[in-house]
This record gives sequence, structure tokens and C-alpha cells, in this order.
Amino acid sequence: MAELSSLCVYCGSNVGHEDANREAAAQLGSLLARAGVRLVFGGGRVGLMGVMADAALAAGGTALGVIPKHLHEREIGHASVTQLHVVDNMHVRKELMFREADAFAVLPGGLGTMDETFEIITWKQLGLHDKPIIIINIQDYWTPFLALFDHIAEKGFAGPETRRYFRVVDDVGKVLPAIAAEAEPHLPTRTDQF
Repeated sequence: MAELSSLCVYCGSNVGHEDANREAAAQLGSLLARAGVRLVFGGGRVGLMGVMADAALAAGGTALGVIPKHLHEREIGHASVTQLHVVDNMHVRKELMFREADAFAVLPGGLGTMDETFEIITWKQLGLHDKPIIIINIQDYWTPFLALFDHIAEKGFAGPETRRYFRVVDDVGKVLPAIAAEAEPHLPTRTDQF
């Protein structure tokens, strides 16, 4: 059973068109706070990031934000979080978020969220970590993304085991049980390989 003290959540710097996205982000933030799990996120005050962080803080939780200098003004760094790291670039952001997290969850988001998700799954495939990864498929948002993994395997560019690097849930309430069901990570954090 994987233990969890910090969860890194990748999600949008926009809220999207469906209310379900905002509701899921708020629910996840509150859920983490109630469970005593620190939120690790992209550090923005806007979009789903901001909704989630606000909910975690309102419920008495803690949140660590990591934002690069060039996005600090654009995504409006969340000054109210427990800790906000303003870093030099995206690579440092991703590495710090990775190091600070015991597991990863993915809410709806755009290209940046897809980039982070592909990267953390790729790092797992390469044996750089074995931390749990949970994709939260709110209202089938990630279904086309998931189909791409099947397509890649079908065309011979990855094996069918690729889908085993992550779990998919359809509801925020299933995130923590899905993480708890994963094996305890045993690989050392290999940031020297990034």
C-alpha cells in the first residue's frame, strides 16, 4: 500500500467550460486537506490550480506551489499558499514538483497539463520512479488522450504494459483509494537523470 503525505496535481491554468471541472478541483483540494495530504501544484492563482489551492487552504490544508519566473505574473503566483517557490524555468519547476510528491494526479487541463502528464508517465516507463499516477477522467475529458496510448501500442511504438503505468478514475473521491491500492514505491528518486 502506497503511503501519501504529498500529492502533486497537474491541472489547467484555465477552468474550462464545464462546471464539473471547477467542482472537481475544489473537491480534490478539500479532500487532500481533510486527509492531511499536502498539495503540490503549479503555483498559479488562476484556473483549476487556483480553485484547488483555495479549497485546500480553506479546509485547513497546506499547499506548495512551484512557478517559473516567466509565468509568475501571467499565471499570477498564488501568494497565499503555504510555500511558493518562484524558480528559473519549467525544467526546475517539474523537477521540484516531482521531488516534493509521493504520487501524481491529473485533472483536466491544456497543453501544459498534457506535457506534464506524458513526462511523468515517460519517467516511470524509463525506471526513474515508480510513484503512483492517477488520471482523473472527469466527464470523459481524458478519454481521447487514453485512446492515444492504445493507438501508440497498437502501432508498435510502445508495449501494452504502457497503460499499467497509471490508473484511471472517473471521480475525485476515488483518487486516494486508488493511490492506497498501489504498491509502495521502492525506486530511489533519480533526479540526476533528468
